[in-house]
Amino acid sequence: MYQALLKPLLFRLDAEDAHHFVFRNLRRAYRVPGAPALLRASYDFAHPSLEREVFGLKFRNPVGLAAGFDKNAELTDELGALGFGFVEIGTVTPRPQPGNPAPRLFRLPQDEALINRMGFNNHGAEAAATRLRQRRSHGLIIGGNIGKNKDTPNEDAAQDYVACVEALHEVVDYFVVNVSSPNTPGLRQLQEREPLIQLLQQVQQCNQALPRPRPLLLKIAPDLTNGQLDDILLIARETNLSGLVATNTTISRDNLRTPASQVSSLGAGGLSGKPLRKRATEVIRYLSQRSVGNLPIIGVGGIHSPQDAQEKLAAGAALVQLYTGFIYEGPALVKRINQALAER
Repeated sequence: MYQALLKPLLFRLDAEDAHHFVFRNLRRAYRVPGAPALLRASYDFAHPSLEREVFGLKFRNPVGLAAGFDKNAELTDELGALGFGFVEIGTVTPRPQPGNPAPRLFRLPQDEALINRMGFNNHGAEAAATRLRQRRSHGLIIGGNIGKNKDTPNEDAAQDYVACVEALHEVVDYFVVNVSSPNTPGLRQLQEREPLIQLLQQVQQCNQALPRPRPLLLKIAPDLTNGQLDDILLIARETNLSGLVATNTTISRDNLRTPASQVSSLGAGGLSGKPLRKRATEVIRYLSQRSVGNLPIIGVGGIHSPQDAQEKLAAGAALVQLYTGFIYEGPALVKRINQALAER
């Protein structure tokens, strides 16, 4: 039904308008008596072989929703009913911010890709925490993807990440430090060795002082060199990270089917979807081999089929996340992946 009816309708709308349309109507549908059970019957798939224990957490299945879809923790119950094993909210910043001017989200249908320059638009950490406290279903693993406000100087960035940890630690199961989005000016400079060590040490110090410290992960860009990836592994060990999320969107525009003039007219932003699949898998494989599999990796980037998910897992990912593939393939993709994994 999604491919034949809903997708053609949604793809006639502006990409961000379609996103809000889906949110409004999924929320309304979920409130109809019997709808949650119907969604689970249609899209959920459970099997003992799908269960995973990663960085001390038990996941009912290894397929999650990447950060960027439910920025404000508005649909966690509804998304759980669609079969996800975990949902990563955010990116959340300490203070609310509108993000970059619209239009800021674009489809490349010929490439089954998206370009976004959203700019960490969100309602702020306290608003997200309030919504998560009001959840009705508590069986779903929730990750908190955290960032800094646009107007916070890089030298003060750690304060923003610490503020997010303090606001969200009671309502999320793990944290992801996002310094790899290309849509906040100067943010990727925090991936450099010294700034990153200082930032992660301060965040980890706050985290470890909490009554129940959470697993702390780092989300990295696909555009890093092997030398930079080696630095990331050393930093992860030095700051006692629990894992990595590989990868974020790319600033590359190589090997696209969409005409270059059309891509150029859309402007800056991070590219996600099928064109990212190969590079994301290469990064996962490199990190897994160099760490001898001792650092759990959440694999994300270009997963549009069960085969794509299996590729990420075979490369060394412990878990996988969807975003653009979820938009192009629809909610049935989650069930298809889990069924294929169970069959293996």
